[in-house]
Amino acid sequence: MGFGGSVAAMIASLKANKRTRVSTFDKIKDFKKSSKTELYFKKKASPLELKKIRDKLQKENDANFKRKILFLITLLIILLLLI
Repeated sequence: MGFGGSVAAMIASLKANKRTRVSTFDKIKDFKKSSKTELYFKKKASPLELKKIRDKLQKENDANFKRKILFLITLLIILLLLI
C-alpha cells in the first residue's frame, strides 16, 4: 500500500475539522421574533413628491440605458473596423 501517508493525513485533517452541526430545526426553534415588526419612517412624502421622485428616477435610468447602448454600438463599430 503505497499511499505515502496521504490517506493518514486526510483522516487526521478530517478528525481535526470535526464540529458539532446544529440542525435547522434547532435553529428555527431557537429563533426569536422581534416585538417590533412594523417599519417606521418619520418622514412622509406626498403623492406629488413621490411622482416627482419616480419621474426623476425614470429619466436617470433612461439616460443610463442610452449611454450603455451608445457605448456598445461604438464598441461594435470599432470591432468591425478592426476586423
